[in-house]
Amino acid sequence: MKNLQDILYKVRIKEVHGSTDIDVNDIQIDSRNVKQGSVFIAIKGEKTDGHKFFDKVIEQGVVAIICEALPKKILDNITYVQVENTHEAVAYLANNFYNEPSKKFKLIGVTGTNGKTTVATVLYKLFTQLGYKCGLISTVQNMVGETVIPATHTTPDAISLNKLFKQMADENCTHVFMEVSSHAIHQHRITGVYFSGGIFTNITHDHLDYHKTFDEYIKVKKKFFDDLPASAFAISNADDSRGTVMLQNTPATKQYYSLKAMALFKGKILHNALTGLQMMINNTEVHFRLIGEFNAYNLLAVYATAICLGENSQKVLTALSMLTGAEGRFDYIIGNQLIIGIVDYAHTPDALENVLSTIRKLRKGNEQVITVVGCGGDRDKTKRPIMASTACDYSDKVILTSDNPRTENPEEIIKEMEAGLNSAARRKSVSITDRGEAIKTAVSMANPEDIILIAGKGHEKYQDINGVKYPFDDKEILKKLLNSNL
Repeated sequence: MKNLQDILYKVRIKEVHGSTDIDVNDIQIDSRNVKQGSVFIAIKGEKTDGHKFFDKVIEQGVVAIICEALPKKILDNITYVQVENTHEAVAYLANNFYNEPSKKFKLIGVTGTNGKTTVATVLYKLFTQLGYKCGLISTVQNMVGETVIPATHTTPDAISLNKLFKQMADENCTHVFMEVSSHAIHQHRITGVYFSGGIFTNITHDHLDYHKTFDEYIKVKKKFFDDLPASAFAISNADDSRGTVMLQNTPATKQYYSLKAMALFKGKILHNALTGLQMMINNTEVHFRLIGEFNAYNLLAVYATAICLGENSQKVLTALSMLTGAEGRFDYIIGNQLIIGIVDYAHTPDALENVLSTIRKLRKGNEQVITVVGCGGDRDKTKRPIMASTACDYSDKVILTSDNPRTENPEEIIKEMEAGLNSAARRKSVSITDRGEAIKTAVSMANPEDIILIAGKGHEKYQDINGVKYPFDDKEILKKLLNSNL
């Protein structure tokens, strides 16, 4: 139980009706979860507006309502607090309600278009290997020590996030690594959270359905670093064209990693094969189990973070050499006919190009590269023709299929992808709406030692069609087909 006055600390208040010197049991943004003694924060979302549920939450026993617009009828037995922005307010309320949990461990945020999940996951695995009790908040899953907590969003809402932080603090986690999405920054989900460090991986074409322009997307990512405390460190990819801009105004200590430029954390790829990466990192030669140039950058980001956190270089590199990446990130299977299957979450043109250019470099001779790719519904439409074109540029055969169509017609999404293909690309591509059939067709086309890439969904265990999540696992389907006698 908390006092409302105490948990309103830092909230920008416009007007108050009623007393703030009252006890509250919990805070809620979902009207369905409100009970006796709750504080309800009315959030204006993309689909619903919490301001419409005042009557409902009052019936359920709410003691205070935090809102941007006051209702016409003010009740004497309810405290109403009008604020500038309820998204921002709920972040401060949650942070205060759970006693500023992010200050009780070293919290590292990872942001960028690609690589967030791998960097956060490998950091979690590395520090666990080094003997620490760690937390992980990622697209794939959340971890408190060894306990798995399923993930619903890349970055949870502010209440869920701070509740998770409290659980991690209560379980004595010393280090927590989390993905920080652009949505989370823009929607104030991390407002009030205390970061010990931040990592920038890269920035490319993504989420323009939400941010509208690339400049806005960049500004949102940059805000994460602008808001870091002076006591924190900020690590950026010097080889990304926006790598320096990201840290331009941060008060945190700036550090850079690079494969191409001068940087404190310098890497060089010596050998890149399906058996892993042979790299030189700051004059030490190491073999890693991760594959591809994009993972060379991810490994450098992890190494740089560990050193900034005060770890011994030799111990870090030794532990890193034994670790695997995140599920659904360049996950590969070798079938019983020596066909190689790769499942990857690549769902942006740049990520797809990275994976396919890595595959091209790993080819020994005349193996075919067969790519199965789709684009998600209700998301950035401008990348659809680029995704199809990229797949055809780097592959011998391409199957365009559905991803998570959500509320859109999958056949219309595929048509928008096809619009990016020239006549040569059209000759090497085929469109199959059913994703299961598309994967099956790819396997039937393959000869021994050919490489099949299933792109777009990675770790996901479902396909989202018209609001229903049907069981669907690219890796399991591919594994089963590669080990059958098709």
